[in-house]
Amino acid sequence: MSLWVDKYRPTNLGKLDYHIEQATRLVNMVQEGDFPHLLVYGPPGAGKRTRIMGIIKELYGSGAEKLRMESMNFETPSRKKLEIMTISSNYHIEVNPSDVGMYDRVVVMDLIKTVAQTHQLDATGQREFKIVLLTNVDQLTKDAQHALRRTMEKYMATCRIILCANSTSRVLPAIRSRCLGIRIPAPKINEITTILESICKREGLTVPHELAIRIAEASERNLRRAILMLEACKVQQYPFTVNQNIAELDWKVYIQNTAKLIIAEQSPKKLLEVRGRLYDLLTHCIPCDLIFKGLLQELVKNCDLELKTQIATTAAEYEHRMHHGSKAIFHLEAFVARFMAIYKKFMETSLEAFM
Repeated sequence: MSLWVDKYRPTNLGKLDYHIEQATRLVNMVQEGDFPHLLVYGPPGAGKRTRIMGIIKELYGSGAEKLRMESMNFETPSRKKLEIMTISSNYHIEVNPSDVGMYDRVVVMDLIKTVAQTHQLDATGQREFKIVLLTNVDQLTKDAQHALRRTMEKYMATCRIILCANSTSRVLPAIRSRCLGIRIPAPKINEITTILESICKREGLTVPHELAIRIAEASERNLRRAILMLEACKVQQYPFTVNQNIAELDWKVYIQNTAKLIIAEQSPKKLLEVRGRLYDLLTHCIPCDLIFKGLLQELVKNCDLELKTQIATTAAEYEHRMHHGSKAIFHLEAFVARFMAIYKKFMETSLEAFM
C-alpha cells in the first residue's frame, strides 16, 4: 500500500494539475527533436522530479517507467572504493552525486562516461541518446561542477544531461550557460487546496474546504508536504473536522525546542546539550540548510530590530562558511555559540540600562 504522494503522482505531462501552460511548452520542446541539456530548478515540493519523469516518458514512451534500483561502484584516484545507489531504466539513469560528499567529481565523470559509451541497440522509434539525471546539483563541489562542464561537451552525441536543483545560485555560470533553464515555481495555495480535495474525492473521502486551506498554508506551498500532512490527518482522525489539529513535522518541533534551550540559558553546559541535539538532527538526515534556517527563524523571534540585524549578518557568515567547509556540525555549533555570546551581552546591557 503506497503513500498518497506516490499513488497520485502524475505519470505524464498531460496529467499535471498546475503550471499546465508550462507543461504544454515542455511537450512541444520534446517534439521539436533537437533536445538540449536541461537545468530544472525550483523550491522543494514544487514538482521538479515529476516534470522531469514526464519529459523522459515523452521522449521514450512507457518503457521509461520500468525502473530498477542498482548500486554502482566507483574508485577514487587514491584507490578508495565508493558505492552509490542509482534509479534507472533502459533509457535513463538517476543519481545524486552529493551522496558521496567530496568524491562527487569521480561519480560525475565516471557515470556519464559509462552511460555515454553505450549506444541504443534499437534506435527505431527511440532517441539516439540516453538521459543522465543528476539531482541536488546545487550541492555539488566546485571540482565536480567543473568536471561536469567538460563531460557535458565531450559526450553530447550519445548523452543528454538533466540537472535538478533547488536554486541556481550555487551552480556555476559555465554550466548554466550550457543548459536550457526551466524554473518550476511553487504551486499557489488555491492550487494545492484543489489537489488535496481531488485526492480525497478519489479516495472516497470528504474534506472540509477550510481544512484543506489550512493544510496548504501549513505546508508553506510544498505540495509533497501538503499531501503527506493530509494523509497524516486522515490517520489521526476521520471524519475530518474544520478545526482538526494539523500535526507539525517532528524535526521542526525539535528545532523549535532547541531554540528555546538556547534562549533559556547561555552557558558551556547548555552549548554541549545543544550540540547533541544538532547531531541528532544531522544523523536523521535533516539537511543542514533546513536546520540553519529553522534555528534562525526561531531565535530572531526573541530579538529586537537591532539585534535581528546583527544575528542575520552572523548567520549569513556562518552559513557561507558551512557551504565551503566539510563538516556542517562545526559551523552550526559555532553559530549557536556566537548567538549565545551576542544574546547574553544584549541581555546584560539591557538589564544594566533598566537598573
